[in-house]
Amino acid sequence: MIEHWIEHNESHIQSFREWAQKAKKDGFLEASEDILEAATKIEEASEYLNKAKEGLFHLR
Repeated sequence: MIEHWIEHNESHIQSFREWAQKAKKDGFLEASEDILEAATKIEEASEYLNKAKEGLFHLR
């Protein structure tokens, strides 16, 4: 399940970055930065999920 969550996060990160570029292009600079920050937070969540996956793997 963890791998699914990580993959799901990756699709969100890509989408967020695309929308951040669109927002920036349309002059919504603050919104663009906020969307990019959200993408960064999702990347951080994926890092924790990877650590959890490694920890579960070592238990077997």
